[in-house]
Amino acid sequence: MRRPKISVIGAGNVGASCAFWIAVKELGDVVLIDIPEAADKTAGKALDLAQCGPVHRFDCRITGGSDYDAAAGSDVVIITAGIPRKPGMSRDDLIATNVKIVGSVSKKIAEVAPEAVLIIVSNPLDAMVYTAWKQSGFPTQRVVGQAGCLDIARYRTFIAMELDCSVEDISALLMGGHGDDMVPLPRYTSVAGIPVSQLIPEARLNEIIDRAKVGGGELVKLMGTSAYYAPAAGSVDMAEAIVRDKRRIFPCAAYCDKEYGVGGYFVGVPCMLGANGVEKVIEVELDATERKQFDTSVSHVKELVELAQKNMG
Repeated sequence: MRRPKISVIGAGNVGASCAFWIAVKELGDVVLIDIPEAADKTAGKALDLAQCGPVHRFDCRITGGSDYDAAAGSDVVIITAGIPRKPGMSRDDLIATNVKIVGSVSKKIAEVAPEAVLIIVSNPLDAMVYTAWKQSGFPTQRVVGQAGCLDIARYRTFIAMELDCSVEDISALLMGGHGDDMVPLPRYTSVAGIPVSQLIPEARLNEIIDRAKVGGGELVKLMGTSAYYAPAAGSVDMAEAIVRDKRRIFPCAAYCDKEYGVGGYFVGVPCMLGANGVEKVIEVELDATERKQFDTSVSHVKELVELAQKNMG
């Protein structure tokens, strides 16, 4: 029986962490790809990871380099390529650079793995998912963005810290864009089925929500760089749902047209992931406040996409 193949584009902290989780979970063979200047280092990371197999008892083929032909026939491709926002860099500068990187990567993947599902991690996330869709030519259900899985993990983690309980018992939902634009939904948050509003006072819950919104910035201040373990874990959770056709429901940046009245953009919504990528976008009821927050978030996504369109030419 053929093992699934999962390629990871970008062998930095996030990409290398993705490769690690994929291998440990034995989701399939792993291909790690970076720019030619980093080919040897990428090959070294792949070899180092392969040598963990006898210790952690995982059995899969792990290769690394800069040749996109190695990604041929991939079932899932996780794109982490791009640069982080640096001090003094405007949002426009970041988009201009990463549109070119993600666009180029997406075109190359479309040539060698035309049936793959793309999971985009590069920032600014919502604009990069749109870029990957346009430049790959893939159908919308096979392009999805990872942000909600990370954001909701932070949200659940902070609730668990507050209640001193297991994160496994916390179920939560959030929507909208990544970071400050996210819309956590306390009404859809529970602990072992108990509404979180019965366990945490509203004022304190709002503080937790605010911390989740700026969770990435908190880590940058602590580490001097962007997070990587949790973003990778969220990405690989999505990849697992796809290669194993688990039909799990995650908050992901999925294409919405009539859904939520978005009108043709990739935004964070609950969706079902399976063998075909985004199997279904799930529409939940939003009250007036939640709807206003979501619409505001969508408007910001549209602004980012407009900038991306200008840089795609």
